[in-house]
Amino acid sequence: MTSVFITCAVTGSGDTVGKSDKVPFTPEQIAADCLDAARAGAAIVHIHVRDPITGAPAREPDLYAEVVERVRASDVDVVINLTAGMGGDLTFGSAERPLPVDEAGTDLAGATERLEHVRRLEPEICTLDCGTMNFGEGDYIMTNSTATLHEMARQIQGLGVRPEIEAFDTGHLWQAKSLAAQGLIDEPAMVQLCMGVPWGAPPDLNTFMAMVNNVPDSWTWSAFSLGRRQMEYVALAAIAGGNVRVGLEDNLYLGRGTLASNADLVGRAVEVLTGIGVGVKGPAEVRDELQLTRRG
Repeated sequence: MTSVFITCAVTGSGDTVGKSDKVPFTPEQIAADCLDAARAGAAIVHIHVRDPITGAPAREPDLYAEVVERVRASDVDVVINLTAGMGGDLTFGSAERPLPVDEAGTDLAGATERLEHVRRLEPEICTLDCGTMNFGEGDYIMTNSTATLHEMARQIQGLGVRPEIEAFDTGHLWQAKSLAAQGLIDEPAMVQLCMGVPWGAPPDLNTFMAMVNNVPDSWTWSAFSLGRRQMEYVALAAIAGGNVRVGLEDNLYLGRGTLASNADLVGRAVEVLTGIGVGVKGPAEVRDELQLTRRG
């Protein structure tokens, strides 16, 4: 039987806290959702943190530390994947006057600062967003320059952490393969195909297969799409030979009008996979596949 692993992206940094009371935002809530997702069948939990009072996106190492320590102190086994995407946010002033930038929407940090929590907590996996792109509406741009990516990849490699390449479009895969060719990403490489994020790769089948067909044969890959297409992509990714991601970072609903928890979404993904004859891998199998070292 073919088997895949499930990643649960538990909270993300989007403006979702006000849209669903099931989105966790305190360290205690985020850790609890990680554990519930793992019990439901997720082998990996992908972790962002938020301001515990306002729910706004945050990147303070102490917040990551509280989440990770709570997960590691539990009796639930799960692979920890910390985002390193925060610190690349650029929001221009306006279409007519881009400078000065909008300080409220801009958070630009150097490679070393963006990886401070990874250095401190040594997760098994952290993300590496391999591209710059218009992200949603307005004047916001997700920025990851070539020089920054080289330095972040070098530091992640030095820490012995497995990077999960985040590819939002075909050019991001091209850049990731360049980093690997330069010896900055070690085998077995891991990539997440991020579909349906405006304005990256649209979630149509032709674009998806173009992404899949450009992943090197030796790499491990996973995929997701936003919103109502989340479960569709659970099946698509598994059938195309990849792994899957679900979670409240990407989708708030279990069905029309029914808000989901992270455990609900993982449970539904398990149902979809078993329904098409695909097994679900546990964290120990993922560690073997990706040559991860369990820490903490």
